[in-house]
Amino acid sequence: MTDFRTRIAVLDYGMGNLHSVSKALEHVAPRAEVIVTSDAAVVADADRVVFPGVGAIRDCMAGIRRLGFDKLVAKAIEEKPVLGICVGMQALLEHSEENNGIDCLGILPGKVRFFGRDLHDPTGEKLKVPHMGWNRVNQSIDHPMWQGIEQGSRFYFVHSYYVDESQQELVAGTCDYSVKFAAALVRDNLFAVQFHPEKSQTAGLQLLSNFVTWQGAS
Repeated sequence: MTDFRTRIAVLDYGMGNLHSVSKALEHVAPRAEVIVTSDAAVVADADRVVFPGVGAIRDCMAGIRRLGFDKLVAKAIEEKPVLGICVGMQALLEHSEENNGIDCLGILPGKVRFFGRDLHDPTGEKLKVPHMGWNRVNQSIDHPMWQGIEQGSRFYFVHSYYVDESQQELVAGTCDYSVKFAAALVRDNLFAVQFHPEKSQTAGLQLLSNFVTWQGAS
């Protein structure tokens, strides 16, 4: 059971569905203290950090840099478990094709690419962009964050850009939407996902529950 003194900081830089994420964390960890914050001191004092994000990467990166969250996120990853979600995951990469090209944090190698406008499934049926709705995630590695989640479980996605990871050893899960892309990345204290666990019902709540107890690289 989660110790009541566990503090989970949800980063607020103006780009995220913070209410849904914080409520889902409170649901799976009722004895934890979940704090939505832009205060570096609160983040430094937290036991775990969630780095969410929705919307355009240009606005996301502007908010991150304006508040000094680029250094804050990098330092948090060095010290404690960090969960990146959706655009929060994409921001960790080197560069995104969105908004005519945006440099990101460069914490992880790899690029964020546009799905394109002529996608088809294996039967030839045209696929819509953004990729929106439920899709299966293939777990690439055995990891504590996948505990209690069946292989091929469905998670909820909303995105027009995908992570093309250059180092396959960092890929913890994949998904197919005409192209195969990284649905989850892991390195040391960091676990990042393209899907929205807070909107993914049982499997998503299990992943958030796993995050609350995951000890990171230690």
